[in-house]
Amino acid sequence: MPAYWIAHVTVTDPTRYAGYQSLAPAAFEKFGARFLARGGLSETPEGPVYHRHVVIEFRDLPTAHACYASPEYNAARAQRAGAAEVMITITEGL
Repeated sequence: MPAYWIAHVTVTDPTRYAGYQSLAPAAFEKFGARFLARGGLSETPEGPVYHRHVVIEFRDLPTAHACYASPEYNAARAQRAGAAEVMITITEGL
C-alpha cells in the first residue's frame, strides 16, 4: 500500500534553503520517491498558510519512514534548519 509525505513549507531564507534543495534529492532517489505535487499554484481555504505544498509518494509506509530517518535526509534537514517553516505528515495511502 503506498504512503505519502505531505509537506507544507514557507521558505524564510532562500539562500540557506538552497542547501536543503541540493541534498534532499539523494534521499528521495534512494527510496524511490515520486513527486505528485511540488509548489505551483495553491490556496489555503482553512488552517495555517504555507507558501509551498509538496506531496511525495513512496512504495509503502516503512519506506516513507526510512527516507525521513535516513542519513541523506537528515543532512538535508540540517541545511534547512532556520531557513524554513515546515510541517510534514507521513501517512498511509488507500
